[in-house]
Amino acid sequence: MKQFIRVMKALSDPNRVRMIKILGVKELCVCELQDLIGLAQSTTSKHLKVLEEAGLVDYRKEGSWFIYRLSKGAESDYARVMLKNLKGWLVEEPVLQKMIVRLPQVDRERSCAA
Repeated sequence: MKQFIRVMKALSDPNRVRMIKILGVKELCVCELQDLIGLAQSTTSKHLKVLEEAGLVDYRKEGSWFIYRLSKGAESDYARVMLKNLKGWLVEEPVLQKMIVRLPQVDRERSCAA
């Protein structure tokens, strides 16, 4: 029950769902996600921590950046099922569509220098 509640709470925030959807398209660092979603760096990091604790995302270190991605080996069946289902959900959500269109224009050097 505890893991189920953790996954559901993680997905109860629209910005965290947007992060999941965006990370389903491309791995990104905190600054790039911040740039796309329009949140403060600390807020973006807190959201990512919640997603990580729920087993929905993980990260790797690349130089001085932490690159986030969807969890490949989600620890719980709940996280695995939700990640699988989210791939097909919300595809016509206008805010997400705009963010995905902007993805190719996001530049790590520029985003992280700001």
